[in-house]
Amino acid sequence: MTLRLPNTYVLLFALLALIAAATWVVPGGRFETALVNGKTLIVAGSFHLIDARPQGLTALLTAPIKGFVEAALIIGFVLIVGGAFAVLQRTEAIDALIKSVARAHHRSALVRVAVIPVFVTLFSLGGASFGMAEEAIPFVLIFIPLALALRLDTLTGVAIPFVGSQVGFATAFLNPFNVGVAQGIAGVPLFSGIGYRAVCWAIATAVTVAFLMAWAARIRRTPELSPTFAMDQERRKTLDMDSFERFAGMSGRHRAVLWLFAATLLVMIGGVVRFGWYIEEIAALFLVMAIAVGMVARLAADEFMAAFLQGARDLVGTALVIALAKGTVILMREGQIIDTLLHALAPLVASSTPVLAAQKMFAIQSVINFFIHSGTGQAALTMPIMAPLADLVGVTRQTAVLAFQLGELTTPIIPTSGITVGVLALSGVPFGQWVRWMLPLQAVYLVMALALLAVPAWMQWQ
Repeated sequence: MTLRLPNTYVLLFALLALIAAATWVVPGGRFETALVNGKTLIVAGSFHLIDARPQGLTALLTAPIKGFVEAALIIGFVLIVGGAFAVLQRTEAIDALIKSVARAHHRSALVRVAVIPVFVTLFSLGGASFGMAEEAIPFVLIFIPLALALRLDTLTGVAIPFVGSQVGFATAFLNPFNVGVAQGIAGVPLFSGIGYRAVCWAIATAVTVAFLMAWAARIRRTPELSPTFAMDQERRKTLDMDSFERFAGMSGRHRAVLWLFAATLLVMIGGVVRFGWYIEEIAALFLVMAIAVGMVARLAADEFMAAFLQGARDLVGTALVIALAKGTVILMREGQIIDTLLHALAPLVASSTPVLAAQKMFAIQSVINFFIHSGTGQAALTMPIMAPLADLVGVTRQTAVLAFQLGELTTPIIPTSGITVGVLALSGVPFGQWVRWMLPLQAVYLVMALALLAVPAWMQWQ
């Protein structure tokens, strides 16, 4: 039975009300701060009580609009980037790339062996670079028949796009929707630390590929071992297994669009590393990419704008999440209880070493991910607390951002995740069956996350 919780917006507004109520009972407090290397940091041991400022009904109801005002830059960035990627998707270049490789699986033994590593890497790269998450859902309808054609099972067809994109999202190195937002809130240079994040992404993607390759080898030997064996037998009777063969192949326009997308990512990396680009410059870059892609794909002006507006419209919900999450911070700040909460939370995270402290932060973020699984919303909600908390417990803010990211590795087995429930509903795989199959991989992810956090915590990664 699927556990049903209120949606993200209800949870966040309930949290707003809870925080407003807390300002009436939690004493005000303050840490002294100091400017160190151009960054404002909390001075450990400087906490002291001050007068609280209780927040009433008016403050509660105005918090969301104040959140919009304070988070305007991030919200505008999210909407523009979302519109740009919708234009990219309208060209069908990414779909064409996937179908082109899928068509070749009948013709080459090498391709048949490479299908899982190539596609998992591509979806993981999508999650790591432009935040592919919900966008992976429709690809399930392509990869289930592909997996069955390769004598695999439905679970493999679901896992390639879904788990691939989710593991990339959780270990992202360029994703503006979680890494960019979290680093911006934490006061860390945008997309700094890209080298170690790329290592984390490569390790997590390799682990996922190895798990699916081992499962594929097992199912090819003994198909009856698959939990979806009976379902697969019925599907093979009804699915059009020649649909990939009828694909006409990638056009020149598709290739040009993909090269433009790759060039955009390279320019973004160069701009961030070389010129210190921030949200404004990156948003402008993606706007230029959208216009260039539209011209290359010969989209009519109306079609271009329809795609762009639809992409932005799809992220209005994310904008509301950011505003509500920012509103919680505003209420706590105006009620003067943020430092009090930090002071109370610090002993729960503090440990004898920064390594254990970072791992505890990861555990807390994993729990929060159960309730708030919007990467952007979770960053907006937790990083205002976790960034200064990191200062208190001897963990760098860069490591705190990584702990936030890795907490999203639990998304594939969370029953409250709309993506997870949507993918399973589309594929017809029961939730309990999926979780039992995923648990070994989730255990590996847990150990991997703890190990990946140990290195930067120990080295005081900046």
